[in-house]
Formats: sequence, structure tokens, C-alpha cells
Amino acid sequence: MGKGMKAGKRKPPQNRVGGGGGGGQAAQMAQMKQIQAMQEEMAKVQAEIDEKEVEATAGGGAVSVRANGKKEIVAITIDPDVMDKDDTEMLQDLIIVAVNEALRQIEEISSSEMAKLTGGLGLPEGLI
Repeated sequence: MGKGMKAGKRKPPQNRVGGGGGGGQAAQMAQMKQIQAMQEEMAKVQAEIDEKEVEATAGGGAVSVRANGKKEIVAITIDPDVMDKDDTEMLQDLIIVAVNEALRQIEEISSSEMAKLTGGLGLPEGLI
């Protein structure tokens, strides 16, 4: 036997995660409760976002698009003055611009609201 060792005497294994004993388990339980509370709050915020609506226009209001927080287009309004059967391409472009702007606005609202919850966590953008 090596110097300073006695037969039959071993140190009990240490729980490395919590630093030993039952204190680590209590800390893990507290952390799990925090995570669960945050998940519940995030679900509540997402439900609120889903109920929001935005409106975007293109061509000086010639085309108007409404989208909801679920990123669904709920309405498109087209001024009859811009409906030219010889220039459908312009109308198509206006619709695309308005739809993309409405979806961008919803994404911005969603990101902003979620950042309020996760801002202090240092999570990478887009993770949640």
C-alpha cells in the first residue's frame, strides 16, 4: 500500500454535478421549476402573438395585406385602379412586396416579445 493509505478506508464518491450531497439535487429541482415557468410564460406570449394582426401596403396603398401572428395571410385588398389586364406583373409585384412586409412585421413582433423573456439568458438568436 502507498504511503498514507489504510486498508478498508475509501472516500465515498462525490456527486460532481452538484458538488456533493443532496444540495445539487435541490438546485436541479429549482432550475427545472424555473425552466417550466419560463416555458409556460413563453406559451402564453406565443398565444398573444398569434392573436395579433398587422397590415402592410405597397404602391401607395394600392395593395394592402393583413397577416396574423401565426404568419397567415388573412386579407388582401387591391385598389381596382391598379388592375390593368395588360400589366399583371406590376400587380403581382405589389402583392409580393405587401405580403413580405406583413410577414416581416409579424416576425419582428415575435422576436421582440420573445427577447423580453429570454434576453437575460444569453441564448443564441433564433434558438427559441
